[in-house]
Amino acid sequence: MAHLDVYPNPNAAAKGFPYLLELQAGLLGDMPTTVVAPLGLPKVIDQIPVLRLNPTVTVAGQRLVVMTQELAAIKRRQLKAPVANLTSQREEILAAIDFLFTGF
Repeated sequence: MAHLDVYPNPNAAAKGFPYLLELQAGLLGDMPTTVVAPLGLPKVIDQIPVLRLNPTVTVAGQRLVVMTQELAAIKRRQLKAPVANLTSQREEILAAIDFLFTGF
């Protein structure tokens, strides 16, 4: 598992959030849990995305919104094989995390 890997969401009830983005540092890969942010379809998000907080990404041809404010820890064993990696958008994603915790 790698930092900024994208995994299918194991929660079948979360159809509007088809993927989870792993945010936890790869250095902590031996821990049983990892921190993720859901990637949501714009049409199901019940709020207007905040540009700095909710960057948009593309996974498997789908435009998705990183729901940074909905971070969660889940068991690593729940995640299957990654389908993408968003390292190319690392700066934007880390800026969203900084904005969530520091406000700037």
